[in-house]
Amino acid sequence: MRGAGGALKLVLAEAALELVPRELWSHPAVYKSARKRGKRPGEILLDRSLHHAAMKGLSGSLKRGRPDIVHFCMLEALGSPLNRAGMLEVYVHTVGDYVIFVDPSTRLPRNYNRFVGLMEQLFAEGSVPPGSEKPLMWLKPMKLGALVRRLRPERVILLSERGERRRLREIAGLIASDLAGSVVIVGAFPHGDFSEEAYSVATHVYSFYPETLDAWVVVSHLLALVADQVGVI
Repeated sequence: MRGAGGALKLVLAEAALELVPRELWSHPAVYKSARKRGKRPGEILLDRSLHHAAMKGLSGSLKRGRPDIVHFCMLEALGSPLNRAGMLEVYVHTVGDYVIFVDPSTRLPRNYNRFVGLMEQLFAEGSVPPGSEKPLMWLKPMKLGALVRRLRPERVILLSERGERRRLREIAGLIASDLAGSVVIVGAFPHGDFSEEAYSVATHVYSFYPETLDAWVVVSHLLALVADQVGVI
């Protein structure tokens, strides 16, 4: 059941989550890691810890190959009191312009290797469990702008180092004042900046800390303060 104030929409944007792109399939590092798992190169997630050598010439490589960031962020979000109260919706927009829709009741694997297998199944089948009438997660090709338009928010808050400096408690209060009408975008990539598309869909761009923070730290602190503001905690 949703909370009386509706649900905040959290978007993990331009996430470094994708299958190995075709141009890297023949690289020895990719072939080796795929063979070790009994899969074809195009069926495994791109992972910098395994495919660093292969990614050197890849376009936009600094923002790619970090599925662990998505794992940590989703664990924080889905396990949060705000989600348990039915007041959170989580969406993952990937660097390849796919969107993962997540049922709030999803219990994500804590083990990273199991998470990787689940994401690979999702990309292969389009939903998990495959063929279910009520999947826990499903995947659609969709740009960030199209997702935001689909959610029809009153405000879109993008958290970026380039943003106007505000206290996090102030940002949380703004969100709590209209939970259902708010979309918050957090970058789920390791380096670099958001695309211009991400900035173009934002109605507010804020920064609350002078240095770069890990995405899951941003998610955990923000959701805790929002939960406090709406009386969940």
